[in-house]
Amino acid sequence: MKKLLLTLLMFLGFNQGNTLAATYPDGTSAFSFSFESIDGSQMDLSKYKGKALLVVNTASLCGFTGQYEGLQSLWEEYKDKGLVVIGVPSNNFKGQEPGSDGEIKEFCETTFGIDFPMTSKVNVTGKDVHPFYVWANSQSGQEPKWNFYKYLIAPDGSYQNIYSMMTKPNAGKIIKAIESILPIN
Repeated sequence: MKKLLLTLLMFLGFNQGNTLAATYPDGTSAFSFSFESIDGSQMDLSKYKGKALLVVNTASLCGFTGQYEGLQSLWEEYKDKGLVVIGVPSNNFKGQEPGSDGEIKEFCETTFGIDFPMTSKVNVTGKDVHPFYVWANSQSGQEPKWNFYKYLIAPDGSYQNIYSMMTKPNAGKIIKAIESILPIN
């Protein structure tokens, strides 16, 4: 069994815990992955085929938490044109997302009026990284270094770009990139 597991890990390209070393078969895209939603239901990204995605690792107690406001504004402005903003709570950076899924959801809804899709809390770096982030990190060549890293995904599921926490959701370069891939103009 151990030999089979090792062979499988080698096939997937894992190299001594380096999530950036993962390789995926041709045809793997963002739409190949799923999350558990913050409400506990299955969230298959394949249901968003044909839409642009902005996938953001979030945290409630971070100096960048105010970016939720900009993410909600993007969602409201572009959802009818084919953008889906997805919040991915993570406690990977200095324990800045310690709450339960229910607490996170309540905080986001009551503090920022968030109504875009959110996942349950996952790891985006380190041990037990969610498979989407293994793929996205391998596409971008980097892992998130903090909360509020933003991955832009095209309507065909291909990786487009990554933006750090220093780039606000309403920054001109993000708006321009989103508008260039929206399926509905």
